[in-house]
Amino acid sequence: MSSTESTMDKGAVVAGYDGSEEARKAVRWAAGEAAARGRGLVVAHVVGFPPVPEAVPGGGAWPRPGFLEAGQETAQRHAEAMLGDIAQECRRTWPELAVSTRLLSGRAPDELARAAENADLLVIGSSGLTALPRLLVGSTANQLLHDYHRPIVVVRDGEEPAADGDRKVVVGVDGSETSREAIGFAYDFADRHDHALVALHVWSDLPLEAMAVTPTEHDRELIEERGKPLLDEALAGYRERYPDVPVHRVIAVDRPAHALAEQAEGAALLVVGSHGRGLLRRALLGSVSRAMVHHAPCPVAVVRHHKERHGDYPKTRG
Repeated sequence: MSSTESTMDKGAVVAGYDGSEEARKAVRWAAGEAAARGRGLVVAHVVGFPPVPEAVPGGGAWPRPGFLEAGQETAQRHAEAMLGDIAQECRRTWPELAVSTRLLSGRAPDELARAAENADLLVIGSSGLTALPRLLVGSTANQLLHDYHRPIVVVRDGEEPAADGDRKVVVGVDGSETSREAIGFAYDFADRHDHALVALHVWSDLPLEAMAVTPTEHDRELIEERGKPLLDEALAGYRERYPDVPVHRVIAVDRPAHALAEQAEGAALLVVGSHGRGLLRRALLGSVSRAMVHHAPCPVAVVRHHKERHGDYPKTRG
């Protein structure tokens, strides 16, 4: 992408598109969010060349001279047509939305990350045309989740934004700086879409075998007594900043991924930090956020910590 395009796309919502139904739904989710933010939508498709020898008709033999060039031209024409169709679909549904397209060439994770380097948000489907079944996240999504430094939304079930305001946004709270980033993102989304916010803290500092035993009333009181200050501190200041967002605080004794998945049933969005506690948290996508991207029943936003932003998201109600 040229520097001019990078400047034009600053603050936009970028959506990856490969022609699959998963990706189409992700683009529509991105379009709705761009319209709500008052931002532009950029739909990007990546053409990867050259093809591997196994993909050549006849199998095994490297293609004759000119084959790659002809194949690339055909792929580009097909991609341009796909991009044009999805852009028109978005313009029909959101007439006021500024929609542009980008046809890129190279490795999909690298090119999408580059296209979205100045974006507010990158949106992708959980799998595409060549991905494994929907239980798993495709390789492009997996790499972007590890490497992309800005907020990214993975649309798992393709559920489109609701028009009413009776839905919820769920955010995981563990007291970390990354969790604070996730809280800011979740508040901003809930405020813009008139949703309630569920702030979930999972008390999981127990042996796994202990979690199989139903806690007593005394246990619950003790856990709530210990968890409430953490939630209070994590949410401090946001009520004044977002006075119209109803907030429900939940403290659970459970495995974090299981508790988040339960709370996310029927949610418009689940927001998690890119890592939580653990020695390898800065090197790897956290195990909880990875599990949510694979198994959550709703779209998932994965948010990384940025010291420049200090967890504060500007109100961008469109």
